[in-house]
Amino acid sequence: MKKQFFHSLLCLGLLGLMSFTACKKNDSEIDPIQSPTAMQTTIKITVAEKTFTAELVDNPTTASFLQMLPLTLDMQELNRNEKFFRLEKSLPTQASVPSSIRTGDLLLYGDNTLVLFYKSFNTSYSYTPMGTIKDPAGLEAALGAGNVTVKFEVEN
Repeated sequence: MKKQFFHSLLCLGLLGLMSFTACKKNDSEIDPIQSPTAMQTTIKITVAEKTFTAELVDNPTTASFLQMLPLTLDMQELNRNEKFFRLEKSLPTQASVPSSIRTGDLLLYGDNTLVLFYKSFNTSYSYTPMGTIKDPAGLEAALGAGNVTVKFEVEN
């Protein structure tokens, strides 16, 4: 009787241990919202005579945005760190709060506000990542202090 009880207790313990192991998240798994993966497509972002190349994030937001290109947008100044434009069409979102904004980040605020940041800072706002400019040197100078016309097109 004791052996049977001990055997049953051991089986229950092993089953419980296996269920904890099965539910454990693999450390090598990547959260796509926190660590977005780059896609193969890049875009050109042109301001006046200066052209920048942006690597895009592989997500539904960016895929929808690509279908709209080429676009020439009159972007408005905001907070002395970003230019924004409200798109006529809503895009799919996967918003999260980034740990920080970096110079050259291309993000979507809400479901239709395209934002191009030209200064780095910390934020508590939620954005959907779309991409980042590979080499943002000169971006702030190119965008200037006021509103500006910015062209977005798929790179050939």
